[in-house]
Amino acid sequence: MRFLSLQSHVAYGYVGNRAATFPLQRLGHEVWAVNTVEFSNHTGYGAWRGRTAPADQVAEIVQGIETLGLLPRCDALLTGYVGDAALADVVLDTARRVRAANPKAIWCCDPVLGDIDTGIYVKPGIDTFFRERAIPAADLVTPNHFELEHLTGRTVSTMSEALAAARTLLKGPKLALITSLRRADAPADQIEMVAVSRDAAWRIATPLIGFEIAPNGTGDTVAALFTAHWLAGGDVADALGQAASSIFAVLQTTHELGERELQLVAAQDRLISPPRRFTAEKL
Repeated sequence: MRFLSLQSHVAYGYVGNRAATFPLQRLGHEVWAVNTVEFSNHTGYGAWRGRTAPADQVAEIVQGIETLGLLPRCDALLTGYVGDAALADVVLDTARRVRAANPKAIWCCDPVLGDIDTGIYVKPGIDTFFRERAIPAADLVTPNHFELEHLTGRTVSTMSEALAAARTLLKGPKLALITSLRRADAPADQIEMVAVSRDAAWRIATPLIGFEIAPNGTGDTVAALFTAHWLAGGDVADALGQAASSIFAVLQTTHELGERELQLVAAQDRLISPPRRFTAEKL
């Protein structure tokens, strides 16, 4: 399959396009990566160099891909970190162009805003863009726990609260994937992912690995993997199981090597054939 991916780029580390491109390529897919920022490293380090890509530059790159006649062959659009509100119209215009060229293409919108450990780390206005304009137009939305609460204005402490919150996002999307759920009524030594449609839901749990500093980019990789498996087979439970098994293998390798950044290259064989398989259950 072919993916057009508008996400961040870092020279060092694995977030955004760096976290999504290689896993998709390792699965055998093509990725047309368009970078929304060019940073030395992700912002979790507290200091970085680089800048947000100008909106007109991103638009020109997408138009160049369109001029080559490639958009009818695009199976999915992936969008993630938006460095500046000026890029909002470009993201929406890109989705429009892709769908006009291929009505079967899906848009996976990862509403990158922040995390439980860091709080919100995007510029003012980005959350409003996701909430009011991007998510209602997408097919699949992939918030983490923090983003789910922030976007919906709800506290999520139980599974029922998580399902209710996720369903408020389904005014346009067919499916919401909560890429990390930490609820009070679940074992503390595990982490969950939950896929939610309007009339069904699936849950999967994996052991929580005790990192001193949790790697960034996990959600970016999960969103890409899940989208690819869901597109390939159309089975939500199977896509959830494959994505969870692969990211656990990557995280386990990262922990074993004592690294802060996701070890996608070192774990590439485990990513494709995870030594430990996890199965999703329908709720």
